[in-house]
Amino acid sequence: MTRKYFGTDGVRGKVGEAPITPDFALRLGFAAGTVLIGQDALPSGERPTVLIGKDTRISGYMLEAALECGFSSAGVDVMLSGPLPTPAIAYLTRALRLQAGVVISASHNPFDDNGIKFFSAQGTKLPDEVEVTIEARMEQPIVCRDSAGLGRAKRIDDARGRYIEFCKSTFPTELDLRGLKIAIDCAHGADYLVAPNVFHELGADVVTVGTSPNGLNINDGVGATSPESLRRAVLENRADIGIALDGDGDRVVMADAQGTLYDGDQLLYVIARQRHAREKVAGVVGTLMSNLGFEHALDRLGIPFARAKVGDRYVLEMMQERNWPLGGENSGHIICLDKHTTGDGIIAALQVLAALQAIGDTLARACADLTMYPQKLINVRIAAGFDWKGDSGILAAAAAAEKALDGNGRVLLRPSGTEPVLRVMVEGRDGALVMVQAEAIAAAVRAAVVA
Repeated sequence: MTRKYFGTDGVRGKVGEAPITPDFALRLGFAAGTVLIGQDALPSGERPTVLIGKDTRISGYMLEAALECGFSSAGVDVMLSGPLPTPAIAYLTRALRLQAGVVISASHNPFDDNGIKFFSAQGTKLPDEVEVTIEARMEQPIVCRDSAGLGRAKRIDDARGRYIEFCKSTFPTELDLRGLKIAIDCAHGADYLVAPNVFHELGADVVTVGTSPNGLNINDGVGATSPESLRRAVLENRADIGIALDGDGDRVVMADAQGTLYDGDQLLYVIARQRHAREKVAGVVGTLMSNLGFEHALDRLGIPFARAKVGDRYVLEMMQERNWPLGGENSGHIICLDKHTTGDGIIAALQVLAALQAIGDTLARACADLTMYPQKLINVRIAAGFDWKGDSGILAAAAAAEKALDGNGRVLLRPSGTEPVLRVMVEGRDGALVMVQAEAIAAAVRAAVVA
């Protein structure tokens, strides 16, 4: 199923360059509104309604206005939440019984990127076939409703408070965070007014980083993709634990009191291990990027494991197909289906904290029997449509790496769904060998790109 604009996480690109332009956003809003209207049979006279949220990028104002115009011209009412995390839009769309939710965000990317992604009425990412239908409708002209049929727009003032209460409700009622000092890095992103309040209201002494967005500094040296800022905050403030979120709040990295960082695989392992000790976990879904050590550790616990394609939407689809409760990516997208319909950095962190309290342990000890294999990921910029699978030099380098690993590791090459890069990943027991082979494959890719 070929999509022209939608990638693994909606539409994304450089602001001012196709497709992240005002005219595209207007056409996308109209097309999405037209398609989504046809999916729900509403009572006579009742208009469909969508919720639009965004992160803190300055370009969010422009795209928000264009999307609002597109939806309104299609006869769809619009609710505007202002800056809110991506998972908050998923939750509120479902809680308010709306027809769809829209998030304006480029997640962990720099401020001069932006994107647009959709949630269904059930609070899940739209299926591929719906995105294809929206793209097809975009090829047709906009036919604006008459004045009486236009949609209206309004802001919802209590959106943030509703979501804060929802996050708190996912933490066990018999537990609290009193006595814990927690450092929280919000990446100058959508969680800056949410995450500190959630953990403070559960009793923690909160130290904040990355809570002063100016439209240009989102993810700039802070957040889950730059966790050194969290590590420093933990050590300088003598915090018990640290939590770093990304710009739109759907991924999390954590640090212990010693400043040791823990990625999505390790955090998901802590949650799964504690739950499995309490009641058998049916299975855990990871991705092609999940660490082999994580898979092997789950196997020792007797927890089934399966790999989905990279992208939290594909993790969720496999979780639903298998009726498994837990899944995630090593980047920090963690889905607990008994708590939320999508990956949520705050809720994932709360589940880790609840697991640690339940077993009375630290992150280090909870992960003591999890040995992560060294893994090297190199992103090599490529041109759109670059046929890396047809290049003999790249294939030879990958084959040589597989032979050198001798069954004690993996090689994975895949194009990013969110930026023009080919991701080269090598993993194995021998860290030095992993580095050498990853660099060799990356060099072959660079040579092919300039050839």
